[in-house]
Formats: sequence, C-alpha cells, structure tokens
Amino acid sequence: MSTTGQFSTKSPTIKRILKESQELTLHPSPDFAATPLESNLFEWHFTLRGPPSPSPYASGVYHGRIVLPPSYPLRPPSFRFLTPSGRFEVNREICLSISGFHEETWQPAWGIRTALLAIRGFMDSESGGAVGGMDADEGVKRRLAGESGRWRCRECGRGNEEIMKEQEEACAEREGGEEEKVPEELRLGYRDQLGEGQAKGEDGGKKEDGLEKDKGTVDTGAEKREREAETTAAIGGVRAPQAIPAQMPIRPQQQRPVQRHPQQQATVQAQARPQTVDTAWLDKAIIGVAGALAFMVLRYLFL
Repeated sequence: MSTTGQFSTKSPTIKRILKESQELTLHPSPDFAATPLESNLFEWHFTLRGPPSPSPYASGVYHGRIVLPPSYPLRPPSFRFLTPSGRFEVNREICLSISGFHEETWQPAWGIRTALLAIRGFMDSESGGAVGGMDADEGVKRRLAGESGRWRCRECGRGNEEIMKEQEEACAEREGGEEEKVPEELRLGYRDQLGEGQAKGEDGGKKEDGLEKDKGTVDTGAEKREREAETTAAIGGVRAPQAIPAQMPIRPQQQRPVQRHPQQQATVQAQARPQTVDTAWLDKAIIGVAGALAFMVLRYLFL
C-alpha cells in the first residue's frame, strides 16, 4: 500500500491497522467490506449490506467512513454513513456503544470487523434521540434501500453494487462467505441500552399519569367544596362563617431557682447579716434623737 512508507511500522497503532487490513483481505465477509484510503491509513471506507429480512434495510447496501484515532485501538473509532438510509443522518458522526461517544464501553480487543458487525445489527433498532440517528417511515427506508445499490462514492470512485460484487467474488475464491455473528458482549451492551431507553420511557409515562391523576383529584375536591357551599347558601340564605381555630393559652415559663454553690450561699448570708445589724442600730439612734428633741421641747415649754 502506498501509504505504508509514510508511517513507522514499529508503531503499535500502525501494526494493528495493517494487521486488521490484511485480516479483512484474507478472510472476507459477504456482508461487508472495509479498506483504508491510499492517502491515509487512519481513514477507512466501508460498505455493508442491510440486516436480513424482514428488516426494511434488507435490500440495501450502505457506504460510510471510519476515522481511527491516533491512539487506536486504545480509543474507539468514529463512524459516518454516506449513503441515505432513513436510520442514520448522512455524513454525521453516529452515537453507538462502540463509537467515540462511549469510550468507557470500548474494548481494545475489538476491531473494525467487530464494529461493522455491531453497526449492521444496530440498524434495526430505534434511534431513541441518539446523535446522528433518525427514524424515517418504513416506506421511506425501503425506498432508500432499493436506491442504495446505485450510490457511488466520489473518493472510492465505485458504486455500492460494484464493491459488494467484488466482495462476493473474493469470498468465493477464498472459500469465505460464512455468516458472522455479533459478539455476545456487544449484544448485552446493546440490550442494556434498549432497556434503559424503555425504562426511561415507562418512568416518564408513569410520572405523567400520576400528575394527571393528582390534578383530577384536586379538581374533584375543589368542585365538591363549591357544590357544598352553594347548597349551604341555598338553604340558609347566608353562608356559614368559617370556624376560627381556637388559640391555645400561652403558659408562662417557670423560672428555675438558680442553684448556688454552698460557699457562695455562705458569702451571701455573711454579707446580708451586717446589713441587718447596721439597720437596727440606726433605728435605735433615730428613736433616741427623737426622744431627746421631744424632752427638750417639753422642758422649754413648761419652764
């Protein structure tokens, strides 16, 4: 290949890419073909058949691009469909568990062959709002599938039917052509994604139903109160006053006696006792002075 000289064959990434390219050539599949561009080893073009009947893509042949990151296979590749299919948007990176959108689920042991098997199996699923996905009508999908064989890639310079015809001939020469299956771990991951989508849909439906039920209950209660009020007004002529809730009496908080230390009590008593003695002495002095004054007044008057 002309691009091999541009890269170091000692690089683990280049070794892996060349190994996968050789493996796809020696062991071709009748359902898909993939090869790197002559100008760039990190960009591949693939062509694959749609899933078998009764899938609306059964008669379709679809072409797309694969872009490998510099750290491949430690990081996953990205995928784009170039042929209109009604399932994926044209020339837009698609979101799958094996693509760059979900690096946490990618396994370096997987390769381009595994990824193409998974994409072919994912085509029959609903997009669920995923990036790059779309849900066209079944009639549109079947019409696009019938037109897909005549689609030609400008970079490859070949049509989809021509590419798959050469792939079938290569399978016949090398005794290939056995139907390959999606690895079990990818199937489980795909089922988990579908389960999460369905669970979210069911939870959303339950929440909406619950809100509608609550709303209906509130409306029914309000209408019932209005009917009762109208009935009361019709019988008595006047609506009954609303009952005012009784207010609970406020109890005064009882002050707890301050507990003093025995030494503090003795000090307080000692301070209080002198005040009592001083007060008694002062009273006696006042009485004595008053008596003396009275005696002097009486003596002055009678003498």
